[in-house]
Amino acid sequence: MELNAASALVTGGAGGFGQATVRRLVAAGVKVVIADLDADKGKAFEEALGADKVRFVQTDVTDEDSVLAAVDAAAGLGALRAAVVVHGGPAAGRRIVNRKGEPYPLETFRRTVDIFLSGTFNVMSKAAAAMTRNDPLDSGQRGVVITTASIAGFEGQVGQTDYSAAKGGVIGLTLTAARDLAPAGVRIMCIAPGTFFTPAYGMSEEEAQAKWGPAVPNPKRMGHADEYARLAMQIIDNDYLNGEVIRIDGALRFNI
Repeated sequence: MELNAASALVTGGAGGFGQATVRRLVAAGVKVVIADLDADKGKAFEEALGADKVRFVQTDVTDEDSVLAAVDAAAGLGALRAAVVVHGGPAAGRRIVNRKGEPYPLETFRRTVDIFLSGTFNVMSKAAAAMTRNDPLDSGQRGVVITTASIAGFEGQVGQTDYSAAKGGVIGLTLTAARDLAPAGVRIMCIAPGTFFTPAYGMSEEEAQAKWGPAVPNPKRMGHADEYARLAMQIIDNDYLNGEVIRIDGALRFNI
């Protein structure tokens, strides 16, 4: 996809995957809106990259007006050609019934699904609507939305019911959304990462690599955020990638 005079939106743009993706887009000459709930991190990242290249918009992906404001801000910088949905959120990490015989709180389950699945659909639908207003490129394309699932959406581990259900929903959304938006020339793709090091692990990279890296078949390490970003850029560039989920996990398969 041609990105000349284009803009992009990255939700979770101040986080690990998000920052790496924003940097790649900026290097390609794209004006980027960093959409993130964390104002301190978002503003600091905007300042580091320069207001002439990026714009931070505080965004709650579960709120329609908030997402619309971020999409409108991106469209104001140029034709919105790419949206990368890579925001994070809470996942409690508890079994459906704990050792005391207490069930997992429904409200916690709903909140996780709301952020990861409903929030993804919220961004996808608003960004795609803006893309339909773009003039088509010579290829007939108007834009691409890249969502983020997880290999936990295929084989979730113990304590991941809410997270796995939400990410499985993102996976299931991919092909249907691509078919819905095909007449408008808007592509939908999904990336399902394995274990990638980001600050969300709450430990040093060395500690995280020692704990999680040995389980990965090859390369025998956790992924780097820039490897996600490179894949996102390859998806944006290749118009024939559509309606598919790409695992990026070093052949890792979660076991019980």
